[in-house]
Amino acid sequence: MRGHRSTGRAARRGSALLTVLWLSAALATIGFSLATTIRGETERTSTALDGLRSYYLAAAGVDRAAVEILWGVQNPSARRIPEHAPSVSYHFASGEVFVEFIPETAKLNVNIAGLEDLIRLGIALGLDGERADALAQAIVQTRGAGGAHGGSAGGPSFQLRGASLQDIEELFAVPGVTPELFYGTYTPLQDEGGRTRLVRRPGLADCLSVYALDAKVDVNTAPAAVLAAVGMDPSAIAAVLGRRKLSPILPRELGDLAAGPAQGRLRVGGNSIVTVRATARLRLDDGRLSSLRRTVAALVKYMPAGYDAPIHILRWYDTAWGD
Repeated sequence: MRGHRSTGRAARRGSALLTVLWLSAALATIGFSLATTIRGETERTSTALDGLRSYYLAAAGVDRAAVEILWGVQNPSARRIPEHAPSVSYHFASGEVFVEFIPETAKLNVNIAGLEDLIRLGIALGLDGERADALAQAIVQTRGAGGAHGGSAGGPSFQLRGASLQDIEELFAVPGVTPELFYGTYTPLQDEGGRTRLVRRPGLADCLSVYALDAKVDVNTAPAAVLAAVGMDPSAIAAVLGRRKLSPILPRELGDLAAGPAQGRLRVGGNSIVTVRATARLRLDDGRLSSLRRTVAALVKYMPAGYDAPIHILRWYDTAWGD
């Protein structure tokens, strides 16, 4: 009898021990899950905070660059940014900001660009010949034949509604224009070591404008696709891209850079409307720069004397492509 009682007591002890072990495992699982959730939420909050700080740092870069450009125009002998410079870097205590200047003369005027220019642009953006031709024909048809309409020579002229594009986003109404073609995309590229990296391919928004002055493009800031659109061959484009990495190209050098269809199609500067695009990286506690980047941009118009403000922000982009 006593043996049966001892056996039952041992069984109950073993069952209780097993129950305690299962409860401990369950509590450990719950604790681990809760710790993982808290850590994830903490990291997400930290990333969101860093993103917000990076945004305001980039916005500060845009504001400073816009004012320093104006200062350089008003005080040529005391420029903060070198004349014709395509970019500038700012070093703040909280991080680094890389600012790019993209004048509207870096792009083709979508309302006056010739059919051949538009075809070459489409091919440079990755379209085959047939699709590039169809896109160019559709753009010409959408913007309307003739553009400005007027009476006798020297009289007033006006543009009929629909005769030209007023905003570059109207290109979405053109058959064949997709978000990838308009905004650009990233394509894989293998380097010499066999490694694959993503390289940004520009879109129509990077190459066409409703504000560009004429058929000439700025040699210091025009994308390779725009240089191809005005008739430059690949070797000449490579020479221009390599040359302007060293220092801004000066007006006296233009004659040596363009030939053939591109003859007379290049300029230096020449527009009062410029996109100021800033990419910011925060400085970490150990002095290194964060891998998080935030890019913002503003389309800035510099007004002539007599206006209420010398700088007008035509458009602001909270999120922009960053090179």
